[in-house]
Amino acid sequence: MIVWLNGTHGAGKTTTAPLVQHLIPDSLVLDAEKVGETLMDIHPGLPETDNFQHWRPWRELVVETARSVLDYTGGTLVMPMTVLVEAYWREISAGLASHHIPVHHFVLHSDQDTLRERIRNDAVLGPSTFRFTYLAPYAEAFRTWLGDEAHVIDTTSITPAEAAERIAAQVAVAV
Repeated sequence: MIVWLNGTHGAGKTTTAPLVQHLIPDSLVLDAEKVGETLMDIHPGLPETDNFQHWRPWRELVVETARSVLDYTGGTLVMPMTVLVEAYWREISAGLASHHIPVHHFVLHSDQDTLRERIRNDAVLGPSTFRFTYLAPYAEAFRTWLGDEAHVIDTTSITPAEAAERIAAQVAVAV
């Protein structure tokens, strides 16, 4: 199965993913962003875009990478990755379903002020204009489809460890 951690920058996906992985037996973390980074390294380059998720091969390769890893290892993949375009999420989730891979979709959610503060004070990446540009699209996606699509974990006032515990508990109930 897959435990997909969605949400925008600053919500806690990257920090929470390994904590979830430690709570779910036989699980691994697969960051789908690495698939995008591989595609960005193609030279002379794929068509110009502001986000590798717009490339159809990224979505297809995320599905195929997850399928292949699960075929090889079994268990659970914890996948921290923001997907804000509903059509892209539908494409990925349908692809995983076609391989009979159950997906437990979570959105790590915080209010906009908390997200701004976390991005501004990120000790690893520092403040990032790129990350700030996704706050409004995230708010729109959350309002229009994402908040209804997944199990929402409000990370505004909880630690990543507490978020991981809630996620693992929900997965345990679902299986």
